[in-house]
Formats: sequence, structure tokens, C-alpha cells
Amino acid sequence: MTKFDYEIEDFMCYCQSKGLSKKSMRSYEQTLKLFAKYLEEEKGVCSSKEVTKEAVRDYIVYLRERGKYTIISNENSREWNKPYNRTDYSKPIKNVTINNYIRNLKVYFNFMQDNYIINANPFDKVKFLKSQREKKAFITDEKFHKLLKCLDTTKYAEYRDYVIIQLIFDTGMRIGETLLIDITTDLDLENRAIYLRAEVTKANIARAVFFSVKMCEVLKRWIKFKDRYIESNLLFPVQLRDKPLLVNNFEKNYKKYCDRVGIEECSPHGIRNNFAKRFLMSGGDIYTLSKILGHSSVKVTEKSYLDFEDEDIRKKYQRYSPLANLRRE
Repeated sequence: MTKFDYEIEDFMCYCQSKGLSKKSMRSYEQTLKLFAKYLEEEKGVCSSKEVTKEAVRDYIVYLRERGKYTIISNENSREWNKPYNRTDYSKPIKNVTINNYIRNLKVYFNFMQDNYIINANPFDKVKFLKSQREKKAFITDEKFHKLLKCLDTTKYAEYRDYVIIQLIFDTGMRIGETLLIDITTDLDLENRAIYLRAEVTKANIARAVFFSVKMCEVLKRWIKFKDRYIESNLLFPVQLRDKPLLVNNFEKNYKKYCDRVGIEECSPHGIRNNFAKRFLMSGGDIYTLSKILGHSSVKVTEKSYLDFEDEDIRKKYQRYSPLANLRRE
């Protein structure tokens, strides 16, 4: 291990003590190890103290010149990951991805400076790359109905996923939050609410989400079905086992269902995005949406979802036209 490896380990221990989510910590660690590998191989640098602003600039250029999945921290992982089999292998890395790397590295070097490990911060004046945010894909009513119909609800796994898809669509929960719902402590069918514990949310802050009368009936039928075959307090356990379904396993299942009906947006997070857009288009306000989604601030919500197209604005306007809604004398 190099000096850099030990410094990264100290930072990760700090992140763990702060109670950061596993997803956030994985993102930090991956970014840092890739950067450390580049510095060691290309610059002969093995410590945070030796990193210069020139090395940072060169790394950003290096990222832009190299393609997706061509840069990995552990060469042995190629054996089992086989990145070269991906359809997007070696394609240009998007600016938004590079900005995520820069953001993570800024946090790390701020930590190093705050703890007097380094004197000068090489990322102090590094600016983010200009990037045009891609509009989130929207699933039409027709395609969503097709998606639900393509699932075989006589099979346990597909019936379970059929309910999960509808629940995310109706509540806007993250898939990771959805898969850890405990019926005895988190689910309130009477008030049609789900209370998400702090330990299962991305921001480590407890919150409540709510679901419709229609969704309530779907959940009641699912629970009766599940209880006939599995004794588990989990709402969505793995078949024949009292264990939660893993996020990556549901993602694989969801992609399979989307492929059946020709839906290109095949990420469970896309269902959450559709909830958010439909909520706003139906007249919901951005502040309430921010609370429901569990965002750290309303600014995060605004950045993510205020990207209506002209047709969206036209439909929303027709509903709230001042003249059309003017009361007659």
C-alpha cells in the first residue's frame, strides 16, 4: 500500500463515522482509488501531499480522452466484470460524470486541508465542466400499462416486482428504500402511509411517504399472497427466504421487463422520476415534492425536475388558465 492508500483509508473511516450511506462511500472510494492509480502510474505520485494543480488538470484531460470503463482501479476485476463486452465500452465519459469525480475529490482534499494534512488544496480553484443535463425519460400511460401487463403475476417473483413497480410509481420512493420496508413497523395501511427509517434513506433522515386507495388494495392482496408462502415481516422478501431482495437483482428484473415491451428507460430510478414529473404536472408544488422525495433541499429538486418541455407546459397551462377558471358573474 502507498501513502495515498492509507490516507484514503483514513478519509473513508471519517465518512463512516459521519454516517454516510454505503452508496456515497462507494462513490468516494472508487473515485479516490482511480485518481491514486493514475497519479502513481502517470506521475509517480504516492501521497496527497505531492498532488499539484498541474496533475489535477492533466487528470481531467486524461478522463476526457479515455473512454468509459477503460479506467479501473483493480486490473484483476477485468477477469470477472468483462467491461469490454458492454455496448458503451470506450465511449466518451460524459462531463456530468467527470464533474461527479471532481466533486468527490474536492470533498476529500477539503478534508485533508481541514485536518492540516496538506497545506495547499490542489482542487481549490478547479471548476466544473460545462454540461447540458439530459432530460429525464417519461413513460407514457400506454407504455406503463403495457409494462404492468407483461408481468406474469402467477409467478411469485414477477407478482412481487409488479407490486414494487406500482408502489414506486405511486410514492416516489427509491428502490433501496422500497425493498427494506418492514410490514410491522413501517407500513400503515389504515392511513395509507409508509414511514421510512433513517437507516434506510439516502440522507439518513426519516420521512413519510403516502400511497393511494388503489395502491392500498394492491398491497393488501399482495400481503395475503406473500403470507401464504413466506413467514417474513419484509414487504418484499426473496422467494422462499426471509431476506430482502437486492437492488441489483431488481434492476436486472426490471430491465428484462422493459425489454419485453420496448421501453428504453430501464432504470428503477426512472419510475421515481416519472412519479416526480407527474406530481408536478398534476398541480403538486415543488416544496412538497422535495419532502416526499427526501431531497436535502428544494434546490436539488428544482435542478432535477424543472425541465418541462413545451407540450408539458401547454397541458399544465390549460388546467390553470386564469381566464378559463374565471368565475362567471
